[in-house]
Amino acid sequence: MRCLSCPREAFSLEGEIMFELDDSFHVYDTTLRDGAQREGISYSVADKLAVARLLDSYGVGFIEGGWPGALPKDTEFFQRAKEEIDFKFAKLVAFGSTRKAGVAVEDDPQVKALLDSEAPVITIVAKSDVVHVREALRTSNEENLAMVTDTVAYLVSKGRRVFVDCEHFFDGYKHDSNYGVELLKAAFAAGASVGVLCDTNGGTLPSQIGRITADVVERTGGRIGIHCQDDTACAVANTISAVEAGATHVQLTANGYGERTGNADLFAVVANLETKLDMRVLPEGKLRETVRISHAIADIANLPANTHQAYAGVSAFAHKAGLHASALKINPELYNHIDPTVVGNDQRVLVTEMAGRASVELKSRELGFDLAGDADAIGRVVTKVKDLEAAGWSFEAADASFELLLMEQAHNNRPTLFQVESWRTIVEQRPDGEVVSEATVKVHAEGERIVATGEGNGPVNALDNALRHAVRQLYPELDTIELTDYKVRILEGVHGTDAVTRVLVGSTNGDADWTTIGVHENVIAASWMALEDALAYGLFKAGRTGK
Repeated sequence: MRCLSCPREAFSLEGEIMFELDDSFHVYDTTLRDGAQREGISYSVADKLAVARLLDSYGVGFIEGGWPGALPKDTEFFQRAKEEIDFKFAKLVAFGSTRKAGVAVEDDPQVKALLDSEAPVITIVAKSDVVHVREALRTSNEENLAMVTDTVAYLVSKGRRVFVDCEHFFDGYKHDSNYGVELLKAAFAAGASVGVLCDTNGGTLPSQIGRITADVVERTGGRIGIHCQDDTACAVANTISAVEAGATHVQLTANGYGERTGNADLFAVVANLETKLDMRVLPEGKLRETVRISHAIADIANLPANTHQAYAGVSAFAHKAGLHASALKINPELYNHIDPTVVGNDQRVLVTEMAGRASVELKSRELGFDLAGDADAIGRVVTKVKDLEAAGWSFEAADASFELLLMEQAHNNRPTLFQVESWRTIVEQRPDGEVVSEATVKVHAEGERIVATGEGNGPVNALDNALRHAVRQLYPELDTIELTDYKVRILEGVHGTDAVTRVLVGSTNGDADWTTIGVHENVIAASWMALEDALAYGLFKAGRTGK
């Protein structure tokens, strides 16, 4: 297959290497406009600038920055982006509408705002469905064609490259298969570079997308793009189908963000194009940045990363079943559709009640323990895991606790730097309504019996402070360990106040992150188990390995 969008190197007079993407295929990102229409996302201008930098570093060809003139925030974004971002790969795109019906294009304030943005590329949205022309625009088919023609020609005369988004194209095609084609021909004749077929309501299926796209490519002779919403969970498949039918411009959003159920996911589409269709659509080496860029944009959007997202999710190459693990020991390709490192991800083996000997062996190898040939050790670990999982433990979410269990069961060398004699907590509500917690711990460490007390905003926080106070002088590395997350789940079976609880504690030392687990009928006791493991593992990572 031909190489599409291969980066070309050009040299400035000073000899610096500059990069320019081949124009034969467009990766067009609309995270900052269409993606921002997702419920729960509200980008600041600073957020938009940060996302734009990430998208440019990923190597997309076009970044749609928003709707200048219609939204003050977007107007400011274009002003600041021009001054603050030195785009290496991408061209900035302004989005807006055609002139209004009955208004001269040079007098339309929205068109003027598009030019004032100084974006080198402008995408205008046009109605391509006769029903929308009649009922939404309340104008004639002829006037709508004139609105598109006038706007495109005017913007091109001002030195802008123009793309035309044909809104509701596929629904319109069903109503009148000729009108949308007529509009595209008019846009191309006026100077438009690309005509984009939009599945605005997201109700079209891949076979229909492919058939209609191929028909439009043949009938117009122009360059066709595709923009798919995900209302039928087919946006990625629809985009790929359109490319196979002749589209050479794809409009996407990071992580599939967008109106209602979202848009075609940038990362899934480009990974599919590169790994499945052998098309170079990103600069060399940029596909390996997929996971990093995906998670960074999720952080900016203040949304949790989708753990089960294709290619970019942490579970995308995670294997739970023992049957999978047995095969992966022989050949990783037997249960992975690609090498995970191609997109910057990793293969993971999950240890659960489904784990067999192969799962434990592979997970142990992943953690740096070689149990190959030690059947007894593997057997002990498998038995222990299955017993604990039956009682409500879940090691697939707590690798650190599993590693400690592995050291204990396989080699009897779990790091034991302190032994807990007892602990207690007190929660007091004072007359002024303030609630305070106090904890006392009694531990043995380095031959000493230590009693320490700590206060906190809750019993778990108080226990954490008390334990740290007890052993901090012996193990100053504790100052580098921070608790970052705390999750409690009531397990199935018994409900109400008698229920068994599972607690997960997330921790970090600045260089690594880990999760530990505790399970008990008492939520504080479960929390203590997870907390004790968290600090013990942190000290182990700091090089403390004493018994």
